[in-house]
Amino acid sequence: MSMSAATGALRLEELGSERLSARDKGIPARAFGLTVDEFLASEPRLSEFWTPLVALDNDAIENNLRVMAQWSASHGLELMPHGKTTMAPALWQRQLDAGSLGITLATMGQVRTARTFGLNSIMLANAVVHDRSLRYLAAELADPEFRFVSWADSVATIDEMERALRAAGTPRPVDVCVELGAEGGRTGARTIAEAVEVAERAAASDVVRLAGVAGYEGSLAHDRTEASLDAVRAYLRRQVELHESLGALYDGEGEIYVTAGGSAYFDVVAEVYADAMAADEGTLWTLRSGAYITHDDGFYRRVSPLDEGGSQGAGSLASGRFRSGMRGIARVVSHPERGLALLDGGKRDFPFDEGLPVPRQSAAHLGDEWSALEGASILAMNDQHSYLGLGEQDVALGSVVALGLSHPCTTFDKWHYLPVVASQDDDRVVDLVRTFF
Repeated sequence: MSMSAATGALRLEELGSERLSARDKGIPARAFGLTVDEFLASEPRLSEFWTPLVALDNDAIENNLRVMAQWSASHGLELMPHGKTTMAPALWQRQLDAGSLGITLATMGQVRTARTFGLNSIMLANAVVHDRSLRYLAAELADPEFRFVSWADSVATIDEMERALRAAGTPRPVDVCVELGAEGGRTGARTIAEAVEVAERAAASDVVRLAGVAGYEGSLAHDRTEASLDAVRAYLRRQVELHESLGALYDGEGEIYVTAGGSAYFDVVAEVYADAMAADEGTLWTLRSGAYITHDDGFYRRVSPLDEGGSQGAGSLASGRFRSGMRGIARVVSHPERGLALLDGGKRDFPFDEGLPVPRQSAAHLGDEWSALEGASILAMNDQHSYLGLGEQDVALGSVVALGLSHPCTTFDKWHYLPVVASQDDDRVVDLVRTFF
């Protein structure tokens, strides 16, 4: 299936009919009792929302969707973006509309959520070994339109799947990719020989079908030093070697995947896969990058090959560059000593696992013109406070600060609704993104 193949529309109608209340962090009081659709029809402004807040930028999201779709297609790669980044069905739909083959998820609980919205093309970047999950999966596979593939990194995984799937009476075999790992990495068979054993076991099963090779290179490196890139390349070459060694085990009847690619090294995936892709056009060579949809101002800005700063190489850039599509907004609530201000947002509101937020701008009030905030930094964070270290500039009590954020995956999970503004310079709220963590 090609990048442009239709994947169907998710059932999103109910999201617009949900009623807003004081239980929804940051939502303005006048929205209480209104449905999401009614509130959006009233043309709200970001200045109405309470701080702390995380706002998304629709213009940047549209740019990032286009850039990733065009870049992937130009390199002959399919895209099944990791939906656990946002757990937002409305954003998944936008990724599908941009040409993605499906959505990747991380747990069977996430799969269950996705299925309630009608998502019919899912890769589970994990193993399924629990009876309850496998019974649920067997029931879902009665839907002939449901494409599902999971991973396995041991013979024991296949044994567990077989036992539960036979007991459940699965209507068709479950597609499984053999996960290849690496020493010091995350999950995955540690050697090609071990991975081949898993593949042989899957190929011999009547309720599991061998469907390719999978893995995650992102756990092997966290920067773009030559040593890190060499480690990623070496791992990806082993993936290709494993796939080529499994040719006789594939049944020739269903889809075969080779998949890697977080949001940091997808250019290296394209580089290493290129020759094998040219010789094997029948395989779905698939990226799972997910964080690109909003990008960020921290970790991915430093490592992404398509960051708007242009510091990383990514081959042809006719598709453009990613822009940060999320920002935190917090209010100055204390000025206890010279050079220090305390903000009303902390770890419960903003990500901190891949770097602290970066102060970018300040304004007297939300809705006022922003001014650059030079020389400031976030020194530390508590649950509900961030310590803003000030340079030569000062910020008044009650003023607001815009924060660049690092790591979308631990931004979205802190918010039930995230307002989407038209653009960085236009604070009209054009959508409320609902998450399901």
